[in-house]
Amino acid sequence: MLQGMTTRSAGAGEGGERVLLYGPEGLVEGEAAGELAAADSWLVEEGRVRELPAHWRRFGAAVAEAGGPALEGFPEAVARALPRRGWWFPRVELVGGRLQLRVRPAPARTEAVRLWAGGGDPRRTPRRKGPDLGALGALRSRAVAAGADDALLVGGDGCVLETATANLVWWDGDVLCVVDPGLPVLAGVTAAWVVRRAAGLGIAVRPARVRPAELGGREVWVTNALHGLRPVTGWVGADVAAGPSPRVQEWRAAWAAAAEPLPR
Repeated sequence: MLQGMTTRSAGAGEGGERVLLYGPEGLVEGEAAGELAAADSWLVEEGRVRELPAHWRRFGAAVAEAGGPALEGFPEAVARALPRRGWWFPRVELVGGRLQLRVRPAPARTEAVRLWAGGGDPRRTPRRKGPDLGALGALRSRAVAAGADDALLVGGDGCVLETATANLVWWDGDVLCVVDPGLPVLAGVTAAWVVRRAAGLGIAVRPARVRPAELGGREVWVTNALHGLRPVTGWVGADVAAGPSPRVQEWRAAWAAAAEPLPR
């Protein structure tokens, strides 16, 4: 069964978290003071990563929106600093107007997810990753306490948005559905890869607005950089039946094959 299965977290055996501050001398040990204004993260597996340019584009846009500095030289410095052995989940950040890199061991990953539908939407900047991470972490903790793995975010109109940690996609017959981008959702890098692959395979993609009950019996995935693609195998706090996920293994294999070596 997919539910409850985990995969290894690797970096932990080779060192803990480090923070490197970016400046004229490059990346040096240190940490900026202030609020987290922008952030992005990705999984590094034995020196390999997926969709890295897209992560940098999203982070660059977030930094610019927050009034931060140009990224010139920062991506190259980060690439040189990341470990090539082990599994890591680094995060690039804009804190107090300064760029920094947080090198973190990758958490254990899971292959399926149970969603808690008991929360609302605590985000203040839904289209910029960073400022809301604390509030989203607290919401996810409530979901775990309720017996789930992640929290579903629902808008004031009752429509599903995303989860505390991931984007949401689902299948309606042979059509891949995504949350209407007109709703307040984060532009997901992994979700964008799913949409591109679908288009390349000739699969129709449809933006939609749905309430949780409308996802009953459907194949629903949550997508993010850490876990990749995970099927929703249970709902907590909502009378929604989880549907089977016959497609997910093939798509997970394609996502795994998309990894490329870190740039030097």
